[in-house]
Amino acid sequence: MVARSTSFRISDEARQRLAERAAREGTSATQLLERLIVEGIDALDHPGIVHRGPPTARRAGLGAGPDVWEVIARLRELAGSEEERVAALADETDLHPREIRRAIDYAAEHRREIERLIERSETARERSRLATQERQALLA
Repeated sequence: MVARSTSFRISDEARQRLAERAAREGTSATQLLERLIVEGIDALDHPGIVHRGPPTARRAGLGAGPDVWEVIARLRELAGSEEERVAALADETDLHPREIRRAIDYAAEHRREIERLIERSETARERSRLATQERQALLA
């Protein structure tokens, strides 16, 4: 994506708070502002979805629940129609079906992001499985 210069006028207080927060995070005010804009629009478009994690590894999640990618990964493991999967996940967790659908809606709009996080998790799980096998073989 090509960055384009855009001019905004913000209050001195907002500019100061932005600069202070950016300094605490070790990032630039521009990078922080871009993240805040994107996440703010996501919050408006998807009420109940929050972004969490460190500045370099932000993830979308349900406000009082798991990350969106975790919901989608678990739904993929379940069998049946979408409604059957939603019902099954609601039965095994504290999540209301409305929350699960909220995660699905966010994931549908941000598919690449969610796919990347699921893939990263699967890679880590496989590495862990192989390391466990190697440890067991070593001690056999």
